[in-house]
Amino acid sequence: MVFFIIALVLIAIGSLCSACVKIVPQTYEYVIEFLGKYKTTWKAGLHFKLPVVEKIINKVTVKEQVLDSPPQPVITKDNVTMQIDTVIYYSIYDAKLYAYGAVNPISALANLAATTLRNLVGELELDGTLTSRDTINAKMTEILDEATDKWGIKVNRVELKNIIPPAEIQNAMEKQMKAERDRRETLLQAEGHKAAAITRAEGDKQAMILAAEGERDARIARAEGEAKAIFLAKKAEADGLRALKEAGVDAAVLEIKKYEALVAMSNGKASKIIVPTDAVEMTKANVMFSEISGLGDVTQPAPDEAPVVKDDPCCD
Repeated sequence: MVFFIIALVLIAIGSLCSACVKIVPQTYEYVIEFLGKYKTTWKAGLHFKLPVVEKIINKVTVKEQVLDSPPQPVITKDNVTMQIDTVIYYSIYDAKLYAYGAVNPISALANLAATTLRNLVGELELDGTLTSRDTINAKMTEILDEATDKWGIKVNRVELKNIIPPAEIQNAMEKQMKAERDRRETLLQAEGHKAAAITRAEGDKQAMILAAEGERDARIARAEGEAKAIFLAKKAEADGLRALKEAGVDAAVLEIKKYEALVAMSNGKASKIIVPTDAVEMTKANVMFSEISGLGDVTQPAPDEAPVVKDDPCCD
């Protein structure tokens, strides 16, 4: 019987000790009250609690948490009703304020986020709401963080998850987007045709310039060739006359050479030659000299007459 009583006492003492010894996990904080009043906040580690007089009223995690609010109707400045849902990232930085600041801090945060969202979107039109996500997120984060300081909550950021306009607005927006894409496509095609026409015109212009330059260079080359040919012909003629002069050819031969040159010039049709008087007189003198002296006479003499053969009378 005595052993049974001792065992019961030991069990009671062990249960009491286990109830008095508490281990707070990492990232958690415990709020402790002494006789119904706030006493302290336990951080992570080993702690001892007085039985009966001390009580743990709240266990709070200090890790970042996510509050996903359901879609709610929001009316824009131009009277368009949209469904918008938000995601709030928050963390508890003061367990005491969180325990005593509000009856249900998370519900209070969700309701505050809904009213703040309605106020901000009510100042914007439909297009502004769709294009101002970052602005709305920043303003909501600032407002909610300031309002929840007395609850021991730190609002890190707020994100608009979905913005769902009415079905007729979505259809109108899709038609508008299609019209805008068609306009851009037409504009791009027109710009492409314009660029192609400009490139083609520049190519034709460059080709004409190159053709003109080629024709100009060809004419210059032909003119230079003709000029060089004339120069060489005149030079050859001058060299010939100089050679005749150096060989001691008399004036009569030179006059004959002039006459031959005039004859060569008269080969063309409808050509007339006007021979100077002194050239005619010199030619006549040369002809008479040739007839008298026989120089230059290439006419063959007439053959002698053949003897007449008489018939032999003896053969008759």
